[in-house]
Amino acid sequence: MPKVSFTSALQRFLPAPTGQVEGSTVADALAAVFATRPVLRGYVLDDQGAVRRHVAVYVNGNPVRDRERLADPVAPCDEIYVFQALSGG
Repeated sequence: MPKVSFTSALQRFLPAPTGQVEGSTVADALAAVFATRPVLRGYVLDDQGAVRRHVAVYVNGNPVRDRERLADPVAPCDEIYVFQALSGG
């Protein structure tokens, strides 16, 4: 089962523990997380289900390619990381 981890910056706002979930795509894996922690969805995804601009999602250290549908495939041994992207100037 893929492992999903959230950055500690996101965990300042709400509980987001690391966990193993079922899923063959990033969307499936995140849906499994949101099923048990629905409030996380609003921090990670917009109203259309795409990754919010201020959030970065990586699979095994590589950014997801499909930020709109999250159709990137994941294998049982993969690790998904969800970060709050930082900006500034």
